Amino acid sequence: MRYEIIAESDYDRLDVFMSEQLDMTRTQVQKLIRNGNIKGEDDLHLKGAKKVIAGQKFIAEIPESLNINYLKADKVDFEVIYEDPYILIVNKPAGLVVHPAPGSWRNTLVNGLVYRYPEMRELPNWLRPGIVHRLDGGTSGLMVVARTQKVTLLMQEMFKERTVKKYYIALAHGVPKQPEGILSGSIDRDPNNFLHMIIADNGKPSLTGYKVLWSVNGVSMVMCELFTGRTHQIRVHMSALGCPLVGDALYGAPDEKLGRVYLHSWRLEFIHPITGEMMKFRQPLTLDFGGYIWRLKHGGESDA
Repeated sequence: MRYEIIAESDYDRLDVFMSEQLDMTRTQVQKLIRNGNIKGEDDLHLKGAKKVIAGQKFIAEIPESLNINYLKADKVDFEVIYEDPYILIVNKPAGLVVHPAPGSWRNTLVNGLVYRYPEMRELPNWLRPGIVHRLDGGTSGLMVVARTQKVTLLMQEMFKERTVKKYYIALAHGVPKQPEGILSGSIDRDPNNFLHMIIADNGKPSLTGYKVLWSVNGVSMVMCELFTGRTHQIRVHMSALGCPLVGDALYGAPDEKLGRVYLHSWRLEFIHPITGEMMKFRQPLTLDFGGYIWRLKHGGESDA
């Protein structure tokens, strides 16, 4: 597996920094450095004692023989609202990261899935077993998870062919000029901030349908439909529209202390990949989402 890791602060030693990021011992990391598995953008021959400067980017190539040891089973709090031998429908809480990654190897949805369903460890993609799409960490609501490799491949193709319908409920600052429409700005990663996505001419084509359900006190509830599945797609498109999502400081929202982005995966519809049955699911808004709306409509404090 290949990981791109960016230092958020200075470190006295590269091996200490990488051991934290990769959840490995310093001895393991030092061996990877000696073998050339960890490289810098401009420095291909690193040493463990190298100083790390905030903003530096490193590439780590981790052999599969090491990777398999890192998928730990953790007892994680999430709700399964439907299951059969082929798929799970999960209600993901806001704040729960979907799969392990450098700096966040434990207590993700995937760690929780292999705790409840140990057989999922046998799926080929050790880091993301059964994950056929994902939600941002701050987004709540519905996700479909595959339980076998055959279903994983079938569901991935369904998402690629856009036959899975995904609807979200969002709270956004401002009121869009048009009550409904389709947002089509192409999306790419910001070259100056690895965590940030931007509208760019050379980005990936992206389509988001939206409809304003109501507006009050300068905030709108918007239903969004994803026609493509780019990273942060709804957040980027709504920000470009001049209506960043409530709680989304990364994309221009003024409220940084809410603890989540007010985006909820509300409705999911698809044809079951094995049985051919039409599957339709809806998940009510979370309590904190509803509480924000109540305060907004009743004039109370709107910063949770």
